[in-house]
Amino acid sequence: MKKLYFVRHAESEGNISAVQQGPDTPLSEQGFEQAMRIAERFRDIGIDRVISSPQTRAKYTAEAISSVIKIEKDIEYSELLIERKRPSVVIGMNRNSSEFAAIEDLIRDNFHTLEWKHSDEENFLDLKARAAKLLEYSESLEEENILMVSHGVFITMVTAYSIFGEALTSQEYWTLFAGTEHSNTGITVIKQSKFKNDPIRWKLLTWNDHAHLG
Repeated sequence: MKKLYFVRHAESEGNISAVQQGPDTPLSEQGFEQAMRIAERFRDIGIDRVISSPQTRAKYTAEAISSVIKIEKDIEYSELLIERKRPSVVIGMNRNSSEFAAIEDLIRDNFHTLEWKHSDEENFLDLKARAAKLLEYSESLEEENILMVSHGVFITMVTAYSIFGEALTSQEYWTLFAGTEHSNTGITVIKQSKFKNDPIRWKLLTWNDHAHLG
């Protein structure tokens, strides 16, 4: 029975800036402090493997954790764990601008039109397929306690997919996304069902545990 520990990356400069961040945004000063706190949180948990998004803010968080828990295997970096891909045109754009707001409104208004895209971003179906691939990959690994450093939007999608599976609808996902939040370095844990024929393969144990932040 596998247990997956999802950690949202520590605070990035993009989280506290008005500029839409891209994949290379580093951690903020507070983010580095958060990364060390979450690392200490995992010191005695017994992690067998660390897999991380290769995006800089997640990579730095994973490296901090790995330096403390000292597992034998190197960190694995996987594109399956990256944040939802945004339209390239908005990267570096001021989020307070009317142009950014117009694009965001258009994407939000068409979120439930499943095949619709503004340009080169990921839509609901893309995110859902990536979540399915991640959980399938997780089940193929020999380790049981796996820590995955990722991003808020995608962690929400993986959690939703773990509960609803292929039956997950865009409305169910949106309800979960809109009604919850992920703190920087918040921990979400899902555990594989002990019953092989259980139609629900994963159970949600913990959502956004950030007690280490005080």
